[in-house]
Amino acid sequence: MENQDYRQLSLPGMSGDFRPDPEPDTVREKDRHADQEIDKERIKGILEAILFTMGRSVPLKRLAEVLEMEPGNLKKILLSMQEEYGQESRGITLIELEDSWQICTKTEAYEYVQKLVNQPKKRSLTDVMLETLSIIAYKQPVTKQEIEAIRGVKCDFAVNKLIEYNLVRELGRKNTIGRPIVFGTTEEFLRSFGVSSIDELPDIDEVTKQGFMEEAMEEVGAAISVPV
Repeated sequence: MENQDYRQLSLPGMSGDFRPDPEPDTVREKDRHADQEIDKERIKGILEAILFTMGRSVPLKRLAEVLEMEPGNLKKILLSMQEEYGQESRGITLIELEDSWQICTKTEAYEYVQKLVNQPKKRSLTDVMLETLSIIAYKQPVTKQEIEAIRGVKCDFAVNKLIEYNLVRELGRKNTIGRPIVFGTTEEFLRSFGVSSIDELPDIDEVTKQGFMEEAMEEVGAAISVPV
């Protein structure tokens, strides 16, 4: 029997002429894309776990530090998650508050959650409190004296109530005579009014601003009754 030459059947690394064909670029590209998608989904899962566990907003910078990612790349993933949560069938949503992110219950599902946890009824804002809150939102940081100059009446009660409702907070003190306290809005304000930052607040025209003053002047000398 003739000796058969088996060199062409040799495996790579052994003697012989056989060599595997180089892997096509398209195959390698598909593999890389698949790996990226796996990593992206894994990151989404980690983000979901962090935000769910924290129960409050977490700064983007802090999330990026934990995941050792560039904030810009991480924000793209968060925006993708936000779009997924935006589907009608989902009961939670992902919101951006300034430079922070938080998982929240969708408005449509809130009444059912409320029945379960039996939370107290949400307090309503009076017209006086709404006007005061509007001035603070658009003029912040602002002092009580500046608010009163716009409204024409004292604002202590309204400001204190807004602080109690966690819609307004003290930001510090103004570097002027007497160093009065300056006030601004909170994350709860953004969350309650459905905006990500104060930059998203609708523009307020001069007519509306003048309206504040006119209404305030009408109240001068009259007793202000605000339900608690």
